[in-house]
Amino acid sequence: MRRSQPAPGSVWAPTPSRVELVLGGERLALEAAGGGWWAPSSADSERVASALAAGERYGYVLDGEGPFPDPRSRRQPDGVHELSAGFDPSRHAWGDDGWAGRELAGSVVYELHLGTFTPEGTLDAAAARLPYLAELGVAFVEPLPVNAFNGPYNWGYDGVLWYAVQEQYGGPEAYQRFVDAAHAAGIGVIQDVVYNHLGPSGNYLPQFGPYMLSGAATGWGDAVNLDGPGSDEVRAFILGNARMWLEDYRVDGLRLDAVHAFQDHRALTLLEELEDLAEEVGRETGRRKVLVAESDLNDPRLVNPRRAGGYGLGGQWDDDVHHALHVALTGESDGYYEDFADPDALAKVILGGFYHDGSYSSFRGRHHGRPLDPDLVHPSQLVVCTQNHDQVGNRAVGDRPTAALGWDAKAVEAVLALATPFTPMLFMGQEYGATTPWQFFTSHPEPELAEATAKGRLSEFERMGWDPDQVPDPQDPATRERSMLDWSEAETHDGARLLALYRRLIEVRAELPGLWSGRLDETEVLAGGGNGSGEHGSGDGGPRWITWRRPGAIVCVGFGPGPVDVPLPEGFAGAAAVATDPACAVVSTGSGDAVRLPGLAAVVLSA
Repeated sequence: MRRSQPAPGSVWAPTPSRVELVLGGERLALEAAGGGWWAPSSADSERVASALAAGERYGYVLDGEGPFPDPRSRRQPDGVHELSAGFDPSRHAWGDDGWAGRELAGSVVYELHLGTFTPEGTLDAAAARLPYLAELGVAFVEPLPVNAFNGPYNWGYDGVLWYAVQEQYGGPEAYQRFVDAAHAAGIGVIQDVVYNHLGPSGNYLPQFGPYMLSGAATGWGDAVNLDGPGSDEVRAFILGNARMWLEDYRVDGLRLDAVHAFQDHRALTLLEELEDLAEEVGRETGRRKVLVAESDLNDPRLVNPRRAGGYGLGGQWDDDVHHALHVALTGESDGYYEDFADPDALAKVILGGFYHDGSYSSFRGRHHGRPLDPDLVHPSQLVVCTQNHDQVGNRAVGDRPTAALGWDAKAVEAVLALATPFTPMLFMGQEYGATTPWQFFTSHPEPELAEATAKGRLSEFERMGWDPDQVPDPQDPATRERSMLDWSEAETHDGARLLALYRRLIEVRAELPGLWSGRLDETEVLAGGGNGSGEHGSGDGGPRWITWRRPGAIVCVGFGPGPVDVPLPEGFAGAAAVATDPACAVVSTGSGDAVRLPGLAAVVLSA
């Protein structure tokens, strides 16, 4: 699979008939090298390589137009419209030689956005917080995309130069320092990457070649050419980028954004090639590498092993679990949450991972999904959450749903987030009950694009009945400022005790590995009175609770009102490992032992 790296100064540009390299104050004519590639002449190659290794600025003039930045640029010191700068990743003196990687199974993932995680909004500032995350028990951090985008701040999903690390975050050297610091803290790094579309400003790839698929689009722009004419080199471009993260930056995995938007009809899919690459790099380096895909297809093929006709990925996001937990906790049942108001929804996802496993989806107006096979899929391959950047940031005002809930509800959320059989992912600040919103923000400097972005966001939520005055302007700097974490919240009374609960729950996952280490079909679920609606009341006044049993562990959750006695298995001989309320207790009833929940509360028991 390994392809030789392009020679310094070379570029794939089959579209123009003449290509020149701008290097410092010179223009050097490049020579056609076959297959749409252009390269410096033999007389210039050594000088070009030396200049780029030293960080010289450069770009390409295509048929007299430009200069444009290098599609494989490693640095954009002056922004995505300006010249690229050379960067030599081998210069970093790594301190992680003893690092062998981490397993996804048994781990807790922590999703963060570098620009709002700390007041400074940089990689170095985030690195300073890694000991805090290590003490919490986090095994992987998952930064949102860091590739170069236009403007000083953005979610990261408008990236246009996939090989470059955004300068406002600190650039490529800072990224290497961040990964080194993570490994020193015992934390792996899963980098979020976007291979399904490019941002609206600074995408010069079509000037070079057929990077985009003519006449095809995703919900965010033109589709990437994965299977049309010229797509061999486009796929090589993507695979080279993945290799860069895994090798040059030593990340431990990649989160692949919205793979359902890939338009790829080849017999050997890009997903399979990416998994082959990750396994190859893992063998070569002796370090575990994992790929986790985001997909809304509920298609087991993503994580099924290759021997069973799957793509063999290490994991996938599971939104169905989020939706069921969200409805149970908050009572919201609008839009795509409607189906998850089903009283059996929470039990179904805990048992089988997917709610839509061939069932009718009212949001889509059709049947959706396919069941997971417990002989093929391990529960840890499903990455689940109660909050993430999408489910918070894509709300009209970017509010965390739990921000309006009391401490008891947030404590129950912690148990729901961490005690299912799956791999839990926390969204930054969740562990101390952050009330700061995380709103959709951009900083497009082009007036017409800024206006279009703001109007598009406004019209989207006006159609849903929102007051336009309540929808934040994504271009207003205050929108991003409101989205910054307020770390002082972790030091309040409620914030500190919630943080202690999250820390204890992560410890319990290690003490009771049966919570996550067994098969998918080793879960037993018993529910009473529906799946609940959090602090909003039951509707019928009856108790609502759910309990699930895993090898060596039992989880009981009450959604109120209470108290309620949740029956325990006959012959139960265990104890509470953690409880959200001191009034939770194991009691004897006329029909056997039970857990008494005072209302909105939860307990994890050893069994």
